[in-house]
Amino acid sequence: MRLISLFVLSVTGLLTASASAQEWPAKPIRVVVPYTPGGVSEAIFRAMSTGIENRLGQRFYIENKPGADGNIGTGDVVRSAPDGYSLLLAPTANFAVTPHMYKNLGFDPLTGLDPIGLLVEAPLIITVSTNVPAKTLKEFIDFIRSNPGKYNYGSPGSGSPAHLTMAQISQQTGNSMVYVPFKGTAPLALAMLSGDVHASTYSLTAVAGQLKAGKLRALAITSKQRMAEIPDVPTTAEAGFPQYNGTNWWVIAAPKGTNTRFIDRLWSEFRTALAEPEVKKRIAETGHVPVPMGPAETVSFLKAESARYKKIVDDGKITAD
Repeated sequence: MRLISLFVLSVTGLLTASASAQEWPAKPIRVVVPYTPGGVSEAIFRAMSTGIENRLGQRFYIENKPGADGNIGTGDVVRSAPDGYSLLLAPTANFAVTPHMYKNLGFDPLTGLDPIGLLVEAPLIITVSTNVPAKTLKEFIDFIRSNPGKYNYGSPGSGSPAHLTMAQISQQTGNSMVYVPFKGTAPLALAMLSGDVHASTYSLTAVAGQLKAGKLRALAITSKQRMAEIPDVPTTAEAGFPQYNGTNWWVIAAPKGTNTRFIDRLWSEFRTALAEPEVKKRIAETGHVPVPMGPAETVSFLKAESARYKKIVDDGKITAD
C-alpha cells in the first residue's frame, strides 16, 4: 500500500510539473537590469517588449539592481530560481569583463546563467581631442608610441569596452598612455573638449554633435561595417587594426537550469521583435544595432569574448579597486 501511495505521489508531482511548464508564462516576468533606472538598457528592452508581451500574454517588468559595477544584479539572477520568471539584461562588462576584475565575485556568469540570446550592440568610435595631431588611427598609434607617457586616455567607467579598447591600444604600444577614469560619459566629454583628456571611445549618440562640429576627431569605428551617419570614418579593420574590435553588446539570460522550452520560446520572440522595422528604428535611436544571435551561438560568443577581455585585464593588471 505504501509503495502504491509513493507511486501516486510521484506521478502527481510529474503531472503538476508538466502542467506548470505548459502554462508558462502564467505571471509577469522579471527582467533585472544591474544598473540605475533610466539607462540605455531600458530603452533597448522597451523598444522590443510590447510585441513580445502581446504574443506571450504576459508583461515584463524591469527591476533595477545597481551596485558593484553591475555585479549585484547579475548575482541576483544567478541565484534566482530557474523557473522562467527571472531574466537578466546586461552588457559586455558583466558577462566578459568584471568576472576577471573582481577576485572574489562569488559566481561565474558563464556557468551560472543560460543565455537566451545576444540582442544588440553599439559600435565604439575611437576619438581624439583636436590637440592631438593624428588624423588616422595609424598616425595616432605611431604618435603615442613616439611619446610614451605624455598623453592620456579616459573612459566613462572602468571595465567598460570603452576602457578596455583604449587599454588594449596602450598595452600594444608599450603602455604609452596614462589612464584617467571618469564616472560617466558627460564629464569625460567635457575633459576631451577642453583638451585635458586626449583620447577615448564613445558610442555615436554620445559624440555625434561634437564630431559634426569638428570639436572632436573620429579615427575609426569598432564595427564590422562603416556607419551611415559617419561614412568617411573607416572601421578598425579597414584602418589596419582589426584587433581593436570591442563593442558594447547586450545579452539576455536566465538562471542556469531554466527549461529549454522557455528559453527557445523567448529567443523566438526576441528574434521576431528584432526583425520588425519599428523596433529597428527605435533601437537605432539609442545608438545600437540589432545583432540577433541564438542561445547556442551566444554561449560560444561569450566564451570567446570573455577570453579576449581576460587577456587585456591580465596584461594591464586591471582590477576593480
